[in-house]
Amino acid sequence: MKRTTEADSNYNDLEKMSVAELLHGINKEDTTVPYAVEKVIPAIEKVVTVIVEKISNGGRLFYIGAGTSGRLGVLDASECPPTYGVPFDMVIGIIAGGDKAIRKAVENAEDDMEQAWKDLLTYEINNKDVVVGIAASGTTPYVIGGLRKANENGLETACIVCNEHSAIAKEAKYPIEVVVGPEFVTGSTRMKSGTAQKLVLNMISTATMIRLGRVKGNKMVDMQMTNNKLVGRAVNMVMQSTNLDQESAQKLLDKYGSVRKAIDNAPKNNMDLA
Repeated sequence: MKRTTEADSNYNDLEKMSVAELLHGINKEDTTVPYAVEKVIPAIEKVVTVIVEKISNGGRLFYIGAGTSGRLGVLDASECPPTYGVPFDMVIGIIAGGDKAIRKAVENAEDDMEQAWKDLLTYEINNKDVVVGIAASGTTPYVIGGLRKANENGLETACIVCNEHSAIAKEAKYPIEVVVGPEFVTGSTRMKSGTAQKLVLNMISTATMIRLGRVKGNKMVDMQMTNNKLVGRAVNMVMQSTNLDQESAQKLLDKYGSVRKAIDNAPKNNMDLA
């Protein structure tokens, strides 16, 4: 398989470039990423549809990956509870080598074909769940093995890869292949490939949460108010939705503990009917 993620950069003699030249070159390459993502929206749509159906019926979403790809999955999963108020075990990110690999590379962790399924089994994974494998190369043994065992056990499987016709895409029932081409630094897939994966993950989790009813209008009405900034945001959301003043909105939030409940229990004569 020809891996475009490992192809030579379109730029050479990087060490001879000025800072401005380096930054413009990186930026020029980055601008191509959203267009690559746009081409695979139909594939992303299929994945989101499956995830929404499974979660609606009591299932969960698992991301598995190694290195940068694994970290991106963990990041996306970890942001769902505070942003949308969902349980911490609804979207789960698993990285080869365990949580310590989030900060430091764990030698040979991605080369174990059996470990991903062992990791998934600790969550009592079952056929209500969905497993999404993330790997820029599309060849990571950890992800291949995890998807293969998931398929054998009747789970729905998907993947986000950055090469065409990869081994991982062949394992996934719903492959997403975002081909972004050579990296600015040859083979540095934390760059364009990582950006593409992050964009796709944003789309998957955001669209899923909206379809699950976790957004009202365009507001995160189920978000967790864990700091002063978010409390201020919550007050503003209640004020905008109910036409209440700041003090009244704050009192509702203090009483009910969530934006959604505060809005639902606001005096009806104050509700914005526009």
